[in-house]
Order: sequence, then C-alpha cells, then structure tokens
Amino acid sequence: MFDLDRWQEIYTALKSNKLRTFLTAFGVFWGIFMLMVMLGSGKGLENSVFEDMGDFASNSAFIWAQKTSMPYEGYPRGRNYNFTNDDMKALKDNIDEIDLLSPRLQGWAAGDGQNNVTRGLKTGAFNIQGDYPQINLIDPNKMLKGRFVNDKDIEESRKVCVIGPRVLEVLFNKEEEPIGQYIRIKGVYFQVVGVFKPKNKINIGGDKEQTIFLPFTSLQKAYNFGDEVHYFSVTAKENIPVSIVDKKCRDLIRERHHINPADDQAVGGFNLEEEFNKMRGLFKGIAALMWIVGVGTLLAGVIGVSNIMLIIIKERTKEIGIQRALGATPAKIISQIIMESVFLTAFAGYIGMVFGVFLIEAINYLLETSGANTDMFKHPGVDFNIAISALIILVVSGIFAGMIPAQRAISIKPIDALRDE
Repeated sequence: MFDLDRWQEIYTALKSNKLRTFLTAFGVFWGIFMLMVMLGSGKGLENSVFEDMGDFASNSAFIWAQKTSMPYEGYPRGRNYNFTNDDMKALKDNIDEIDLLSPRLQGWAAGDGQNNVTRGLKTGAFNIQGDYPQINLIDPNKMLKGRFVNDKDIEESRKVCVIGPRVLEVLFNKEEEPIGQYIRIKGVYFQVVGVFKPKNKINIGGDKEQTIFLPFTSLQKAYNFGDEVHYFSVTAKENIPVSIVDKKCRDLIRERHHINPADDQAVGGFNLEEEFNKMRGLFKGIAALMWIVGVGTLLAGVIGVSNIMLIIIKERTKEIGIQRALGATPAKIISQIIMESVFLTAFAGYIGMVFGVFLIEAINYLLETSGANTDMFKHPGVDFNIAISALIILVVSGIFAGMIPAQRAISIKPIDALRDE
C-alpha cells in the first residue's frame, strides 16, 4: 500500500484525463455531500420538535370527562358528568402503577374574549388554572421569581397565584417587583408568590405564557366549583408503560360513574408516551428515507467510478500485458486497480463529507448568531458516528467499484494484451 511507484501510477492514470476524473469524482462528492446535508437538516427538525417538548414527562397521560355515547344501568346516552375529588382518592388508592397524580380545574380561558384579571387600572384576559404542586413535575416550568404552588397552599386553600411572563408584562411595569403584590381574578384577590417561564411549547389548557396558576383547592372554593375536577394528569412508575396506567384509570372512572365499559368516548384524553413514540418513529423514518436517497445518489457516483475504471483498463491493456509478462501476479494487478478505485472514491467522498458538515455547521452558526426565530429548525448537525459510517460506506463502495474492472483486467491473456493497439 505504501509503494511509491504504485501511487505514482495511480496519480498518472487519474491525471491523464483530468476532466473525466473530475466529473467522475464529482458524482461521488455530490452523493456524500447531499447525504450529510439531508441528515444534518433532519437533525435540525428533530431537535426543534423535541426541544419544544422540553422536560415534559414523556410517561404521562391526561384524561377528562366527555358525554357518554352508550346507555348503561338505566342512564341514557349523551349524559354529562364530572370527575370529582373522590375520583382522585380512588385512583391513588386502587392503581399502584401511578407515580404522580395531579388534578386540574380549568377556571377561565384567555380566548373567552373577556378581561378576567385586574390590577389597578390594568386589565387582561388570561388562562386561570387550579393545580396541585405535582403538575410542575409533569409539565415543568422555570421559576424566574418566587416559588410555585406548594402543599401548604393546597391544605389551607391559600389565595396565592403564580403568573406567566405575559401576565407580568401586562399587569406590571417593567421594573416593578411582582412578588407580594395582589391581583384581582373575577373579583377575588390573590397574592403573587411566583413568576414562571414555560420550559416547553406543549400547551394543555391554553398558552402558558399567559396563564395564572392557583392552588387547586383555592379555585374550587373561591368560585364555588364544589368537588368538580376537570381532568387528571398521571405518570407511570419506572419501567411501567403509561398505557397500562391510562387504561386502568379510564376503567375505574367508568366503573365509578356508571358508564358502559365499552364506551370509549365517555372518557377523553391522550397518552403522551404514544405521541413521543410516534414522533421518534416519524424521525427515524425520515432519517431512513434520507439514507436511502443519499446512499442511492452515492451509489450512482460509485457506478460512475466503476465505469470509468473499465475505460481506464481498456486504455491500459498493453501496459497490463507487459506487467503480466514481467511476472506481475493477478493479485497485484487486482490490488492496483482496487487501490485506484478506492482512492478516487474515498478522496472525492471525504471532500464531499467535509463540505457537507461545514455547510451544516455554518448554517447552525448563522442561526445562533443572527437572532432569527429558529423554532422550526434548531441546532442542525451530523453525528460523528454517522460521519464514520459514511466514510466506511465510501471505502467499501470503492472496493466494489474496482472489483469488476479488476476482474476484467486479469481476464486478458498477456499475449493478447501485448498485441492490443
């Protein structure tokens, strides 16, 4: 492999027709270049989706009450019902697989079109939600100031609240300290004990930027919701699929509220673990498609290398005949031709890979430094292992590209090769 004469032969053979060598190498270059760009872009889309999900518990499920669609035990179809505080206790007591359970009471929504919060002369329409502290473990928020709702707030039904960044912007002046101040929600005063910033873009119950969290019990009692619960958030214990917990919760709710066991419509909700898995499957499919397209383009370039090597072999028929006549073994001839093929393929492919990675890194740098909105495309990049895999594909492709021309070369008898004109 380190024979200087052999490398000089390779250089001379490729240099003899520069345009042909360039066009052949460009096919390989373009194939690996496009593969790197597509994989890097796919990674950017994937990062965007999963970063938007942030620290949201992927082993979580959400259930809520809906109209029944089947009659049962004397109750008609189309019946409305509500979850209750007793349902929360029943779920905890009867389903051992539950790790976290957090009920939620949806007070009012910002989209109702009515201002529901006042502070002095400032008013605004915001999402009002009653929650337990556990919700901040299921759907985490970053505390910018103060604290989140705690167990003492729940036990004593304290009139405290935690506000989002949009609420802070509307109700308070820029330099004003919100902690300890009071805001009026539908005629009832609540003290601000915290300001939060969402860690993800998943909005359940409204845009979190303009949400106010109250202690669950405070919202229930202050606005006469009785023991009503609008929906439950649950997570499964470690190594237990949340789908099991989801099914058990729905079955227990149907039993407690006299709902037909086959009535799937009566208990609404979704399983976030399934949604996460769907997303992962989608991006795996996209990556596989990119590999197929990229490798297909690369193979087209490799076929071009094989074809050009056949032409080179034909042009060097007499040279090969002389080598055979002087005692060159078939193995030496084959290794010479395969080395030429591998060198051309690997060199062109390596340059294409470097340019592809460089382009992706340049795009990433420009996105980070320009301050542009990159919510749909974040941190594109090519994994090192993928780059190594592509390089291995190049070397193997180069070997296969040289096999057919090499077999063609040694199939020619030395005497026939010497007679070739």
